[in-house]
Amino acid sequence: MNATLLIHGGAGTIRREEMSEAREAEHRAALTEALAAGEAVLSSGGSALDAVEQAVRVLEDCPLFNAGRGATFNAAGSIEMDAAVMDGMARMAGAVAGVQRIRNPVRAARAVMERTPHVLLIGPAADDFAAAEGLELAAPEYFRTEHRWQQLQAALAARRIALDHDLPARMGTVGAVARDAAGRLAAATSTGGMTNKRAGRVGDSPLIGAGTWADGTVAVSCTGIGEAFIRCAAAHELSALMRHGGLPVQQAAAEVAEVLVPASGGSGGLIAVDAEGRPGIAFGTSGMYRGLLRLGAAPEIAIYR
Repeated sequence: MNATLLIHGGAGTIRREEMSEAREAEHRAALTEALAAGEAVLSSGGSALDAVEQAVRVLEDCPLFNAGRGATFNAAGSIEMDAAVMDGMARMAGAVAGVQRIRNPVRAARAVMERTPHVLLIGPAADDFAAAEGLELAAPEYFRTEHRWQQLQAALAARRIALDHDLPARMGTVGAVARDAAGRLAAATSTGGMTNKRAGRVGDSPLIGAGTWADGTVAVSCTGIGEAFIRCAAAHELSALMRHGGLPVQQAAAEVAEVLVPASGGSGGLIAVDAEGRPGIAFGTSGMYRGLLRLGAAPEIAIYR
């Protein structure tokens, strides 16, 4: 069957010596829950698209990660979220950016893909679209968490824009990629962006080919300094390295995350799965929250390099 699911919860400065046992256990439990949600879909013969959506929804609902509830604050003290999905077989994609009221932005991204002729909707219009489609909304207080607010205060004091992993309470952007039993590939990514970013800034996550991509060769979800991933079209470049360069998925993943992204002025990581269900995991940082599930095998969770 070769059904495979990978998830990530962000890459950045994640050091074993700075992680308490309790906090590490919380993250491992959350990643395990997300894998279980995707596994439930894949084990019943469901689609890769359904699997990645369900896995990401779990992570959006968990305040430990920078997506949905627990997203980071921008410089104006508000939360703006981005998400994207892509169906590799249909070569269809949907995304939202700068949304503030949608409880699960990944659901809105899928609705854009399936219920409109468009790929990307932004800002209040995207929120209104989600409301009209009957998706669950939430008040600003739902998304706010105290540790994210403190991250903003630290970033303001340091006069810097930062990945949340590089500030206290290191947690991050989420994503999932899957290959189902029928050989279909799909990817999904969801984020709150960077702490203290300029209001209106959009990173790579909702940009198809930059932070999210799926075709008949590979599905990819990225995390890190979004501007760098945009500059090198990271997710699509991984596919190109496989299709045109003949690289296996792991080698292509390493080339993008460890060479091309740093050369474009940033850092981060990515997860990928190819048409045979082979995983690719690479990051140029000290850690990346990640999980891997192959049907019939025990889930694998990892954090550090």
